[in-house]
Amino acid sequence: MKIAIFGRSFNPEFRQFIIEFFDQLRIHQSEVLIYRPFYDFLIQKANCEVVYHSLFEGGEDAPDDIDFLISIGGDGTFLESLQFLKKFEIPVIGLNSGRLGFLANISKEEITEAFEAIISGNYELETRSMILLETNNNPFDKYNFALNDASIQKKDSVMITIDAFLDNEYLNTYWTDGLIVSTPTGSTAYSLSVGGPIITPGSGNFVIAPIASHNLSVRPIVIPDNKEIRLEVNSRSGGFLITVDNRTHLMNGKNNTFYVRKAPFDLRMIRLPFNNFYSTIRNKLMWGADKRN
Repeated sequence: MKIAIFGRSFNPEFRQFIIEFFDQLRIHQSEVLIYRPFYDFLIQKANCEVVYHSLFEGGEDAPDDIDFLISIGGDGTFLESLQFLKKFEIPVIGLNSGRLGFLANISKEEITEAFEAIISGNYELETRSMILLETNNNPFDKYNFALNDASIQKKDSVMITIDAFLDNEYLNTYWTDGLIVSTPTGSTAYSLSVGGPIITPGSGNFVIAPIASHNLSVRPIVIPDNKEIRLEVNSRSGGFLITVDNRTHLMNGKNNTFYVRKAPFDLRMIRLPFNNFYSTIRNKLMWGADKRN
């Protein structure tokens, strides 16, 4: 089995679990490829001896013939790791080095159990829809995709105006601090924090959620993901921020038009028998944490 590993850093308390993780790789005779900056951290900062077959540094030299990509860190690290996938058919696994995450949802205590399930084939592949953001002179180049969300936000204290259209049909004008377009996966991220609903992965929807709307009656809306969203942005201060997942760019100028649509590719994630979307939201959001239960 050929496995690529991506990460940045982790707390000292996680060191023993990293050792266990690499022990599992060795036991199952996996061919290991490691992101070089993470390897440097393992050797120089974490003082971990690791056995590997090769290193990779960027998206261009990232492996394209691997069986799995494993992200070690939190949800932010998971999102960053997607830039190193040359083929989105390759499943991604999130090993959480801190608190439980929605994407990096395998806890450190589950490492051995997770590997046994993966090696034995006791898992399902879950597809997660992604979105593309397009505009003239796209600042994100080929990385203009998002698993969680795309957002437009003001750059200073002056609100922005966003005219939104669905397949050229006028939806609304938002006087706001910003606007989030979220996938079902991203419905538990930024969109949730501004009052958006939780959407089950695979539902075939987007959520459009305003950030601190000037009109209190304007609420998040759920739309089919086969709609093309056109956003015409006007900023009196002469600039605004545009974000896809954890990548942000400052746009200069008062006006710009963006198109958001469902990507022609999906991400594949591993779903283990003891860990799924519903158990994650129960644990992460503490559903049922009530004295009566």
